[in-house]
Amino acid sequence: MNKNRRLIFISLLVAQGVVIGLIENMIPYPFGFAPGAKLGLPNLITIIALFTMPKKESFLLVWLRLILTTLLGGTVSTFLYSMSGAMLSYFGMLLIKALGPKRVSIIGISAAGGFLHNVGQLVTASMIAGSATVMLYLPILSFLGILSGIAIGIAANFLLVRVDTLRRFRLDYEQRDKKEHWHLN
Repeated sequence: MNKNRRLIFISLLVAQGVVIGLIENMIPYPFGFAPGAKLGLPNLITIIALFTMPKKESFLLVWLRLILTTLLGGTVSTFLYSMSGAMLSYFGMLLIKALGPKRVSIIGISAAGGFLHNVGQLVTASMIAGSATVMLYLPILSFLGILSGIAIGIAANFLLVRVDTLRRFRLDYEQRDKKEHWHLN
C-alpha cells in the first residue's frame, strides 16, 4: 500500500473519531448515578486502528484524535482526563492483543480498553483532587466501561468483517506483520 493511501486512511479515521467524540460530548450524560460517565464511542476508531494499521500509525491516530477533539470542544482538564484514559486504554489493548486471537477476541480487547480508560481517568482525577477517594467510583465506572467496551467491540468486529475497505486494510496489515494472525468472525 502506498504512503498517500495510508495517510488518507489515517486522516479519515481521525476525522471520524473527532466527529464521533464531538457528537458524544453533545449527548447528555446517560448515567445519572455516575457523573461524567460516557459511552466511549470514539474508542470504536481506536479498535479499528489497532486491527488495520501498524502500532506507530495507530498511536499517531489516537494522539491526533485527542488533540483535535480538545481544540474543537475541550479544555485543558478534559484533555488531561481524555489523554490519561486513552493512553492507558491504548497500551493495555496493545498488550492484550499481543496474547493472540486464540486467547482473546476483539470484544475482550475492547472491554479491557473500556475498563482501563476509566482507570486512567480516575487516577488523573485522584492526582488532581489530591485524594484517593475518587477511586470509589471505580466499581461503577468499571461496570459501565466494560459494558460499553463489549458493545464497541461487537460494532468493531462487525465493521472489520463487513466493510470492504476495512477488510482490505486489515489484510494488508496482516500481510505486513506475519507475527499476528487475527481471524475475525
